[in-house]
Amino acid sequence: MTTGGALFDDMRTNREVAESLQIEDMVEINENVTPLQRLNPNVVVTSSVRELLECPVCLNAMYPPIHQCSNGHTLCSGCKPRVHNRCPTCRHELGNIRCLALEKVAVSLDLPCKYQNFGCLGIYPYYSKLKHELQCAYRPYNCPYAGSECTVMGSIPFLVTHLKDDHKVDMHNGSTFNHRYVKSNPHEVENATWMLTVFSCFGEYFCLHFEAFQLGMAPVYVAFLRFMGDEHEAKNYTYSLEVGANGRKMVWQGVPRSIRDSHRKVRDSFDGLIIQRNMALFFSGGDRKELKLRVTGRIWKEQ
Repeated sequence: MTTGGALFDDMRTNREVAESLQIEDMVEINENVTPLQRLNPNVVVTSSVRELLECPVCLNAMYPPIHQCSNGHTLCSGCKPRVHNRCPTCRHELGNIRCLALEKVAVSLDLPCKYQNFGCLGIYPYYSKLKHELQCAYRPYNCPYAGSECTVMGSIPFLVTHLKDDHKVDMHNGSTFNHRYVKSNPHEVENATWMLTVFSCFGEYFCLHFEAFQLGMAPVYVAFLRFMGDEHEAKNYTYSLEVGANGRKMVWQGVPRSIRDSHRKVRDSFDGLIIQRNMALFFSGGDRKELKLRVTGRIWKEQ
């Protein structure tokens, strides 16, 4: 028969053994944690909870209010109207149930920027992450090619190679240019886009656009330059465009827009050389039945 003291000793011994095993397990786990994770313990849970915070419809991180169905499946507030109040996972009615527990978990998290594969090493509180990503210097650029709805994104070196290999754009070295645009029947030109030209100078890249489109009821031609980089860098440069003939000319001078602004946004803001069709045909000379415009220009860096 076991005495009370012996039983107590056995229980204490078993507890000490269990505690020892737990400590060993913790040490073994901690050895697999990176130095960055030791400094920021919240990062350790990031990978395991990121899927919980991912909306099953848009696949973006969910921000409060986070909705859930009666079976516990979650959905972001932006996608709730898109699924007509039906859970995309189980098809049950969503109602107005909030997932408060997941919202509280989100508050405690620090997450890496979604552009970490492009070089951003920042770690941000969950609610600051979205604001950072809108201005992150490492966020990829959209392809600046205007002749098609290209969805390719990437760094500037990647896009330069993409433009050259996939879109076959004209590539030029130098800060001056002299381009001739010809159209056999200009009266049929509506929303026409000429081939994009890319210039390399000052260690940077610039895109020259020239196209025809309808401005109200009047057909016009527009030429403008975009800088392959961010807006604050684009402000270091100025460019001029000139077109003319028969003793007359039109000149435009401005700052190139960043390719962060879409081609359509720049065009529709008329931020470039605008030439009405009648004037373009006058500059073309002859019987005005053929468009022959020569656009010259240069790019320079402000001191």
